[in-house]
Amino acid sequence: MSRIEVEKLDTYQGHNDSVYTLHRATDSNRFYSGAGDGLVVQWDLSDPDNGKLIAKLDNSVYAIHLLEEADILAIGHNYDGVHFIDLTEKKEKASLNFTKAAIFDIASYQNQLYVGDGEGFLHIICLNPLKVVDKIRLAEQSIRTLAVNSDKKEISVGTSDNTIKILSLIDFRIKQTLQAHENSVFTLCYSPDYKLLLSAGRDAHLKFWDVEAGYLLIEDIVAHMFAINNIAFSPDGKHFVTCSMDKSIKVWDADRLKLLKVIDKARHAGHGTSVNKLLWTGYKNQLISASDDRTISTWDLKF
Repeated sequence: MSRIEVEKLDTYQGHNDSVYTLHRATDSNRFYSGAGDGLVVQWDLSDPDNGKLIAKLDNSVYAIHLLEEADILAIGHNYDGVHFIDLTEKKEKASLNFTKAAIFDIASYQNQLYVGDGEGFLHIICLNPLKVVDKIRLAEQSIRTLAVNSDKKEISVGTSDNTIKILSLIDFRIKQTLQAHENSVFTLCYSPDYKLLLSAGRDAHLKFWDVEAGYLLIEDIVAHMFAINNIAFSPDGKHFVTCSMDKSIKVWDADRLKLLKVIDKARHAGHGTSVNKLLWTGYKNQLISASDDRTISTWDLKF
């Protein structure tokens, strides 16, 4: 493996339960976190000791999504739909209660928001005016992850029935179904140039699909010991990271699809339990990780 210098910079300890999700803010030095305690917090990488409470909800938060142009944060409130927080006015602008299931992921494209829930429905929401316009049953089990390909106007949907479904963002017809994994698909991520779709999940396999070749499977790697929870690319697109229930973060070369570094508790004072989410920021190239151990860590990686 190539030499990479890893330095743990800070540990954020504002949550009282597992931290499930992270999302970038408009400013590169800020980000948001959501957790099992129902708290959504804004953090500043330049001022790590001072988190700002954005929302306090009754149930766990697995998914948050920034609507950047409107400066609104969409928060998936398990069993209670989506809350929309106006970040400028610092108050809830609206809410939609359209599902009593868990909400595992949220994505958007132009004037629409997409929500995947624990009953296998993809909910399509018009943002202006705000209303639910459709819901599509895509699986008998949960929809766990969504990824938008704006280049091809497609959305990929990973489910707990082990498949990835590719839908048109124009008419929402299913263009393709990939028999992807041996178990639940937990995470999907397009490469920055949209030429590859990366998928991973409970079976600990990391798979690479050639988008231009009709989502042809080109590589299948047993990447972790246990379930892979998330994938994130570096801002320059040269590297990506994966995180797992095995408590580790792994750094990969995006061109060669090769493992470069393992970040864990023994070698780098990493997380003590499952690592659930990653965010590779444009702020000094810092990497952020969130875990079941209730903490968020920031990392400096030098290649």
